[in-house]
Amino acid sequence: MNRREVLRPLNPLYAAATAVRNLAYDRRVLTAQTLPHPVISVGNLSTGGTGKTPFVFELAKLLTAAGRQPIILSRGFGRTSTATMRVDPNGSAAQFGDEPLLLARLSGVPVYVGADRYRAGQLAISELVLRPHTIFLLDDGFQHRQLARDIDIVLVTAADLRDRLLPGGNLREPFSSLARAHILVLREEDAALAPKIRKRFHAASCSRPLIWTIRRSLDLDPLSVPPSVPLDRAVAFAGIAHPEEFLASLRNHGVTLVGAHAFPDHHPFTFRDVATILASAKRANATALLTTEKDFVRLDAPARQSLQAALPLAAIPLRTELTDAPLAVQQIFALCVRQS
Repeated sequence: MNRREVLRPLNPLYAAATAVRNLAYDRRVLTAQTLPHPVISVGNLSTGGTGKTPFVFELAKLLTAAGRQPIILSRGFGRTSTATMRVDPNGSAAQFGDEPLLLARLSGVPVYVGADRYRAGQLAISELVLRPHTIFLLDDGFQHRQLARDIDIVLVTAADLRDRLLPGGNLREPFSSLARAHILVLREEDAALAPKIRKRFHAASCSRPLIWTIRRSLDLDPLSVPPSVPLDRAVAFAGIAHPEEFLASLRNHGVTLVGAHAFPDHHPFTFRDVATILASAKRANATALLTTEKDFVRLDAPARQSLQAALPLAAIPLRTELTDAPLAVQQIFALCVRQS
């Protein structure tokens, strides 16, 4: 019997606590704080990763191209500091958290971290010259109901439909909580689930959210992975929610893996981890080391130097693309107007 099965009898207690908290916000017993610009929340139901970070990056890119000024607000999970602050792209994952740091480096838009996202937004307002078309992007915000939002976007996977609530499962909220979402996002390979999801909402006699689909892929373009990083005998390592997906994607893209190392999500790499990776690479006569961008930002300078001194090291970008981006942008603007 695994740990989740042992904890399953506690599920009703967690479900009751979640229901009471949500009801308090729905009935305005607890009041969410409001920022003076639209807020778009991107979140999910489960504790595991569903690709929120690359989706937030894609959304920030689309909004910027449409003439808006996106500002990302994030909790900064796993950081050592508790201060509310703007992320310095040249800083460390220990200071800001790996996902906010990666977003700051990739997107080029301001990213602020803080447990209280309203305070993070207020800090952004005090530090930046905001344009009338400013939009706050609330990263991992579906459960952060302390901050009011104009649009709730929730990434849903096939696993969510058959999972259970914490602590016996991985769901932070039941499927019924999606009734407060405006937009659901499915991976392209899960698009066939859309009719089943719509049927659930019809059965519940509640409003149906829009459903978008996204295409996820690894970026093995020469600009991202230079020819100096051979992909014929590589050792890969990843500390993300689903490292097996990263490893499978590498193989599907024609990368020959002679070794693989999976670590827990947000794992802080130690000297022992680096030694283990290098030892396995030496045994396998590997020609390169591959990891994710999110893992790369968690490698401190000594760790990166040790790995790069032994073999070429590449951080493989994971990109998310909306299958109908122009329509998605139009729908966002229409919802922002409707909610204002």
